[in-house]
Amino acid sequence: MTGFEMDRPLPAEAAAADLATADLPKPQVIEQREPDSFRMQMPQGNPLLLSHTLQELLARDTVQVELIPEKKGLFLKHVEYEVSSLRFKSSVYRRYNDFVVFHEILLQKFPYRMVPALPPKRMLGADREFIETRRRALKRFINLVARHPPFSEDVVLKLFLSFSGSDIQNKLKESVQCVGDEFMICKLATRAKDFLPADIQAQFAASRELIRNIYNSFYKLRDRAERIASRAIDNAADLLIFGKELSALGSDTTPLPSWATMNNSTWGMLKQALKGLSVEFALLADKAAQQGKQEENDVVEKLNLFLDLLQSYKDLCERHEKGVLHKHQRALHKYSMMKKQMMSATVQNREPESVEQLESRIVEQENAIQTMELRNYFSLYCLHQETQLIHIYLPLTSHILGAFVNSQIQGHKEMSKVWNELKPKLSCLFSGPNNMPTPPRSPQEGNVFSH
Repeated sequence: MTGFEMDRPLPAEAAAADLATADLPKPQVIEQREPDSFRMQMPQGNPLLLSHTLQELLARDTVQVELIPEKKGLFLKHVEYEVSSLRFKSSVYRRYNDFVVFHEILLQKFPYRMVPALPPKRMLGADREFIETRRRALKRFINLVARHPPFSEDVVLKLFLSFSGSDIQNKLKESVQCVGDEFMICKLATRAKDFLPADIQAQFAASRELIRNIYNSFYKLRDRAERIASRAIDNAADLLIFGKELSALGSDTTPLPSWATMNNSTWGMLKQALKGLSVEFALLADKAAQQGKQEENDVVEKLNLFLDLLQSYKDLCERHEKGVLHKHQRALHKYSMMKKQMMSATVQNREPESVEQLESRIVEQENAIQTMELRNYFSLYCLHQETQLIHIYLPLTSHILGAFVNSQIQGHKEMSKVWNELKPKLSCLFSGPNNMPTPPRSPQEGNVFSH
């Protein structure tokens, strides 16, 4: 594991001290009572297995995040968000940095769970598009958190969504003081190994590969959906301009010489008809824009939501491998080195006090290794549940496809209606024999330019 500070070799004394600290405590160290809301619920049967459905998860809460720009002086200093929870019947104001503190506390308290990533911090010169994109990402983040089984029952979520005081950041930090992470709180943390399947490592590897493939496919689907929605919005702009140009053509007041018209009133009739077409094309543009916006909200955003969830799973897998698993392997290596030192000290007949200190450090190291082994199994336990959670969310695919199909049907239906209403108004644009208007040919009658 290159590129990580934990890879650097440390002296045995520093390693033992590091591994015996509160960073990896034993569950029995903390004896304080925790509120029931802090404790992971133990379902009937095998607690490893989740019994939730997608509808149950989605029904846990719906959180809206809306922009409230605040101006101070001539420039926009910061952006606030109104965060409204249906479950808590609350509406609070939050800034981006409040989300950052909340996110950090989730990672601290639930290091073995899928914590969605936050969008990037505001950059210099951030425009409206960046701010809107970040608002959407924050909304996806908080909804995924609010619907996640362990998170949804934790006090930090309730505080974030309902505390209306002036300093939410300190309130959040106070709520986790003297409180351990999920490993310390969960009643069955030390027994996690008993519930894991024998081939958990093989299952983990297979699931990780499957979810990586799913992520890649959904990433491509999201990109195509964005392009489809973008084309609808571009089509709306083109239709609007098209109609305006027809109207401008019909409103042209440049006089035509009589020798050019030969007393023919066709151009006047055409101008009169063209002038009124901008209304229909504006309506067509509005319908196309509505379809594009609907696909952005109902298709692209749902794809982004699922991608955020899948990315959080990938991040969790990396934390498992580069975190507790790597520390465990590193501790075993240090333990082996300390045992060699002990043997060397015995052979060289060092003073009893020095040997006793080394023995004490070895005992501490053994305790630390035991704790890390328990954490490793608990991490796998949580990974197993988070994998189940991903699969619970998979039926969201049908919701996304349904929204896409409905959007296409509704959009084409509404635009077809406007096009059909527009067609009779074109009759005066087509002149037949003796300058009499004739309706345009239908496609079945052949191309007007084919003769």
